[in-house]
Amino acid sequence: MSHEEIPIPEETHVSLEFKQSDLPGFATVNSALQGFEPKIFFSWHLSILIACEQLMNHRLPSPEEQSLLYEFENKLDPLIKAKRNAVFFARVTHDAYRVLVWRVHNPEIADAILREILRNKKYPREFEYRIDEDPRWEKAAWYLDGIAVRH
Repeated sequence: MSHEEIPIPEETHVSLEFKQSDLPGFATVNSALQGFEPKIFFSWHLSILIACEQLMNHRLPSPEEQSLLYEFENKLDPLIKAKRNAVFFARVTHDAYRVLVWRVHNPEIADAILREILRNKKYPREFEYRIDEDPRWEKAAWYLDGIAVRH
């Protein structure tokens, strides 16, 4: 079976709250991926770390900053997921950062997209990213465990 034939479940978002380093954090996780198989087809973990600038209490983004972040995410998401190369996994906001996470099939495609965005300076905030091979979805465990605890 090729990755084009894998049925990708419709995204279902679950919100999680957590506390780390005495600061509140918020995560939105695509819970449809909790029982997703075969995970091996999306064996790469892409995380994008965006530095927030306009902050409120507890180093959380202001409403204006949130709007800017969502606008960027809404432009980025279809590019990363194009041709079924990725599935959206999570969004985390904590300690003046927003982290966006996808599970990726072909890391070279996602890398090329992000390099192009950086090269053309088509982003509202500074960001960095990592694409790590993770065939067992170990980097996803914290998020999936959080969903399991919530239910």
